[in-house]
Amino acid sequence: MNTTLPNVTIFATGGTIAGSDSSSTATTGYTSGAVGVLSLIDAVPSMLDVANVAGVQVANVGSEDITSDILISMSKKLNRVVCEDPTMAGAVITHGTDTLEETAFFLDATVNCGKPIVIVGAMRPSTAISADGPFNLLEAVTVAASTSARDRGAMVVMNDRIASAYYVTKTNANTMDTFKAMEMGYLGEMISNTPFFFYPPVKPTGKVTFDIANVTEIPRVDILFSYEDMHNDTLYNAISSGAQGIVVAGAGAGGVTTSFNKAIEDVINRLEIPVVQSMRTVNGEVPLSDVSSDTATHIASGYLNPQKSRILLGLLLSQGKNITEIADVFALGTDA
Repeated sequence: MNTTLPNVTIFATGGTIAGSDSSSTATTGYTSGAVGVLSLIDAVPSMLDVANVAGVQVANVGSEDITSDILISMSKKLNRVVCEDPTMAGAVITHGTDTLEETAFFLDATVNCGKPIVIVGAMRPSTAISADGPFNLLEAVTVAASTSARDRGAMVVMNDRIASAYYVTKTNANTMDTFKAMEMGYLGEMISNTPFFFYPPVKPTGKVTFDIANVTEIPRVDILFSYEDMHNDTLYNAISSGAQGIVVAGAGAGGVTTSFNKAIEDVINRLEIPVVQSMRTVNGEVPLSDVSSDTATHIASGYLNPQKSRILLGLLLSQGKNITEIADVFALGTDA
């Protein structure tokens, strides 16, 4: 250990960054989560010039198999191992890209310290020609070790860009330059493996944080996709199957059919189950005024996409919040 360097722990969960295939040209059909955290560290020896790096294998799966149990466990580990240890500078989470933004949003809301929490992935497996994982990992560790990265919440570092976990989203299923900050903008960029931030630390509008020290499970929240001639049964079936909250990926700014809109009101008022209306578009806002003129019985997601709305709603339900309290939190992130 070099006592002059900061200490960073990598929490590995699997994904493409830990993927492997017999062909060096394969960018699909490979095995996710085939490489362990120590092998990831050994593949990037220059990381040891940036920080003292330790590795913890949290899971080794494709990101579709990340569960709320894994998220809860990882958040508690980060709060204990990183936040409570004054010798730790920050942490990196290696993760599959398909659900990376969900994990990043969860950790952004539940890791309660100002130390950098950096989530990183790759679009090419470790065995591919020109794999993007090693350099992404180097940059992620560099950001996690940087004092200038403090108090910015969880961040996603990939492809030379630094983005807020609150807003960033995956926009392309295949290309490396897939994670975008949209109109909200990036926090900064990497130049010659040095982080350059565009502005001082600032909290995203509407962001709330949670203490989940005593939380053992996250209530089930389902996402329903809106479409023409949508049937009300999809809503009631989700609830009868055990969903304690619903997010609807609505057309445009949260739109659903007239009939489905009435079903939402019934579920909220009669069954007292929260239904959040989000958007199926990759970008935009769902203001409450666009969802319904009866604002007392509707919840709009604001700028949060369906997958992040699901995470937020699940966390609110885990805290025992009622529909009014849930609506108030979502209203913090909408303009109208």
